[in-house]
Formats: sequence, C-alpha cells, structure tokens
Amino acid sequence: MEATEQLVPPLTTLTEDEQLLKDAAADFAQASIKPLVEEMDENAKLDPGLIKEFFEMGLMGIDIPEKYNGGGGTFMMSVVAIEQISKVDGSVGVFMDVQNTLVNNAFVNYASDFLKDKYLPQLATEKVGAYCLSEAGSGSDAFALKCKAKEDGDSYILNGAKLWITNANEADIFIVLANVNPEAGYKGITAFVVERGFEGFSVSKKENKLGIRASSTCEILLEDCRVPKENVLGDVGKGYKVAIETLNEGRIGIGAQMVGIAQGAFDAALGYIQERKQFGKAIAEFQGVQFQLARMATDIETARLLVYNAARMKMAGQPFLKEAAMAKYYSSEVAERVASMAVDLYGGNGFVKEYPVEKFYRDAKIGKIYEGTTNMQLMTIAKLLLR
Repeated sequence: MEATEQLVPPLTTLTEDEQLLKDAAADFAQASIKPLVEEMDENAKLDPGLIKEFFEMGLMGIDIPEKYNGGGGTFMMSVVAIEQISKVDGSVGVFMDVQNTLVNNAFVNYASDFLKDKYLPQLATEKVGAYCLSEAGSGSDAFALKCKAKEDGDSYILNGAKLWITNANEADIFIVLANVNPEAGYKGITAFVVERGFEGFSVSKKENKLGIRASSTCEILLEDCRVPKENVLGDVGKGYKVAIETLNEGRIGIGAQMVGIAQGAFDAALGYIQERKQFGKAIAEFQGVQFQLARMATDIETARLLVYNAARMKMAGQPFLKEAAMAKYYSSEVAERVASMAVDLYGGNGFVKEYPVEKFYRDAKIGKIYEGTTNMQLMTIAKLLLR
C-alpha cells in the first residue's frame, strides 16, 4: 500500500488578500513610483503627489482596524507591500514601512482609546508618522537617551534632540521617547505623541545621505515642548517596552525592504546579462555568470523565507524576537551582497547613474545600520540561543 503524499504549501504562499495587495503594490510601484525614482534620488525628496497616492491606495494604514478608517489588513500584508515597493525604490519602501510597522503598530498596541480615536484615522487617511528614539549618544545603546520630560500641571515639558528620524520632513505625528525620571534609568523612559504644530517642536537639519536619499532623515528639536498628559502612549515609565517591542516588529519590515532591494537589483541584472554580449555571446551563457546568478537567487529566497517566517510567527502570537533578528540581519547582508554583484555584472555601466543597480547598491547599505545594527542583531540571536 503506497503512502499518500500530502503537499505542504511553501512558506511564501500568500492568502488571497495578501496576494491581491502584493499585486496592487507591484502595479502601483511600476506605474507611479518608477518614473520618479531618478528625480527623487537626485533631489533627495519624495514627490508630494506620490505621498497622496499612497494614502489613496490605502498603503499607509494597511493593518489599522477598519473602524479607524484603516485597511483592516494583516501584518503580513504590510510586509509584502513593503517588499514590492522596495523592489522599485527603497526610499519609498522605508517611507511606508515606518508608518505601518513602527508608528501604526505602536498606536494599535499601546495607545489609549482616546489616542486611537484621535490619531489612527489621521494616520490611515492623510497624516504621515515618524518614530523618534535615536539621539547623538544613544544609537545602539538606545536607552542612554538624554531627552527629558518634566511634569508640569496637565502637561509634560520635553527638552532634547533626536537624530536620524525617518519621515521627519513629511510627518505631522511623531512618537517621541523621553525620560521622565533619569534617576530611574530606562524605567523612566516614556513615549509621547507629539504633533508638528506643538509649541517648542521643530524639524531641523536634514541629512545628506549615501542611499535612500528620497527618504527624509532629520534632526528633531524639542525646546520646552509642551505635550498634554493624555498624549502619553502607553504607561508612564514603560516607554522602553513600547520601544523594544515596536522595534522587534519593525525589523521584520526592514527585512522586507532589504528583500525588495535585493530582488530589484537581481531582476535588473538578470535582464542585462541576457543582453550584454562579450566574446560573441550573451554573458548569461558563461557558466561563471550562471553560478553567480544562482547564488544571488538562493540568497534572496532564503532571506524572503526568514522574513515571511518571522511575520507569520508574529501574527500567530508566537515569540519571534530571534526570528526577527535573523531576518533583519540576513536580509541586509543579502541586499548588499546581491546589489554589489549586480553592479559587477553590469561592468562599467553598473558604476554610472544611467543604470539602476548603483542606486540599489547605495540603498542596500543602510540595512546593516538602522533599526538595530548587524552586530546588535547577532548579539540578540546569540543571547537567545544561549538562554
């Protein structure tokens, strides 16, 4: 009697809703983003009309519940959309990534009903959000932040500065981490919702970056910035919990961005090597090039599996810290490696801006740095393995 084989769907199999959003995001990226990529990169600025289209497409509030005018989707839907957008432009990919996996998630998971009612409909339909944790002396050591919050009647007064804040130029709603009790160390850290129009709040220096240039990265200044007490996100003194758990989810989003960048570079190289001829034939016919191509494809698929697995575990309510760290670490390594090989395969043309792969290469570099450096991910993975 022969055993009946039961087919197990691949980990990359998507639900109908996930596939629909993936296809819609891919079409949108090709039709609306791709024609603007070169100009946005050169000018280091997102096209304002494109931002409006993102909201019209529902891409800025994918898993915000429908009662707040959001898409009512899933975390995985955000992941596949980020990946598709990043295949065309990593700058635009991180723009929507920060909104969905950091800002929106923090509100959905930690905000009071008052804050959800007030801000989630805005984030779903018209307002860009930003997440403000890093400072000059607190990057990897995030809890060494110096930004302070002092209680004053029915408000808190915030003073300090935040650095490397993604979406700062476009955002109207900011999640700011500050310490209400520095003597208590990290147990004094508290998350606040700050609006661009609050007195004492300003967006300062914009960084001139190597890659993801269209994504704004700025300094935030808080000079006696008055924030109402009802704008505390989560509990006073528990901002560290908001920061840690939100960033764990955000790393999966960065993983999706890196997979998208790697796939975009690979797709460009795959087309080019079948057209570029040397010694009388397309370079794709050379075995050495074929081996390089196979390694690139295998790396990308491995990274995608790690990212999707972490996303599925998060959605299932399972512990996913190690898996998120692995996904972020490995996908960023793959993005840089694949984009570099794509430049090599293009030869001299890979080094000039007329062709797309040099931008993929520049954009890939940030993956090993933001939302937890590669070394921090390796430390996290090792600690969890040893535990």
